[in-house]
Amino acid sequence: MKVTALDVHDVRFPTSRRLDGSDAMNPDPDYSAAYVVLHTDTGAEGHGFCFTIGRGTELCAAAIEAYAPLIVGRELDPADLGEFARRLTHDSHMRWLGPEKGVVHMAAAALINAAFDLAGRVAGKPVWRLLADLPPEQVVDLVDWRYLTDALRPDEALDLLRTARDGRAEREAALLATGYPAYATTPGWLGYTDDKLVRLSREAVAEGFTQIKLKVGSDLDDDIRRMRLAREAVGPDIRIAIDANQRWDVEQAIAWVRALEPYDPWWIEEPTSPDDVLGHAAIRTGVRPVRVATGEHVANRVIFKQMLQADAIDFLQLDACRVSGVTENVAILLLAAKYGVPVCPHAGGVGLCEVVQHLSMFDHLAVSGSTEDRAIEYVDHLHEHFTDPVRVRDGHYLVPDAPGMSAEIKAESRAEYAYPDGPVWRS
Repeated sequence: MKVTALDVHDVRFPTSRRLDGSDAMNPDPDYSAAYVVLHTDTGAEGHGFCFTIGRGTELCAAAIEAYAPLIVGRELDPADLGEFARRLTHDSHMRWLGPEKGVVHMAAAALINAAFDLAGRVAGKPVWRLLADLPPEQVVDLVDWRYLTDALRPDEALDLLRTARDGRAEREAALLATGYPAYATTPGWLGYTDDKLVRLSREAVAEGFTQIKLKVGSDLDDDIRRMRLAREAVGPDIRIAIDANQRWDVEQAIAWVRALEPYDPWWIEEPTSPDDVLGHAAIRTGVRPVRVATGEHVANRVIFKQMLQADAIDFLQLDACRVSGVTENVAILLLAAKYGVPVCPHAGGVGLCEVVQHLSMFDHLAVSGSTEDRAIEYVDHLHEHFTDPVRVRDGHYLVPDAPGMSAEIKAESRAEYAYPDGPVWRS
């Protein structure tokens, strides 16, 4: 099929009004999306986006439009999306602006994810199944292997994928029956009152979640108090992860986490700069037995490769829209499987829960073959704006069955929350 046009939308939700999403580094986010629709000469469409938090969304939208000459009027083969992705990420002019990081890489993610959404719709399959049904050789062909072969070679990836075929039928039956494990971040936003923290923590446990997450990093005394309240609210058997959103230097991170250790934090997430591989390794050594997690702001597969090579993380938190979409995330899942590191994706935001569930379910069926110590982040915000919203029951993501990547925002929501001229923003 041929791509005939792409429509780009700047969609912003005023979540800062209630401090939803607030943390030590991002005190007032307005969850937003630079959103794209691919149109084809067959009438089929593909929807994708990159997630932002307000100002700057227009930059991502402009970058998506800047890719149009590489896409519009060109053929798009749903059976060769590795080629489509490399066409965007290898373009020398656009690559120069990264390379393979930042606004241009996030824009590429929106387009690549939209192409997978399109492929799923054409095949009549949700993207998790579209990927899981691919022969191992085709999965390997999705990956851009440049810069990776010192850590993982294509033949090793083939072996991983072939080994994961064992027991797939049983895993799929269990997945369809009970879903994929989730953890709840909803209770822990930094701007919430103590009463709201306690109430939402108890509600999360009652809803079947066995792990919650609290934002930390602004004031140590506040963090100690909030951790104590959360631990008292949920009891000793519920995991409480903590997330500093890159707030600290290395030594500060170690000291801060040690001060919270009496309340048994499960992991410390984003303790320092996402680019600081050696800093994460030092923190991991310094805070044991508390674990280290990061990934939502890691720019590309190369930094993830180094994190794994340096034994810098205990949990890898890929983001569906930060790196260049499905294809690069397939590479990251394969790297994590090679190094035996569990993947617990970043979600929440607007639409991240919807799209990343497909990657975790594919990983479970076709790559890692495990859900041990794995969970997808869940935040109970803005799902009502999607045509195929996530469904969570008993602390698990239920399997999406609609064709595509669950990425489509309702047309009326796109119009109402369009920035700056939508009714919500005019008022």
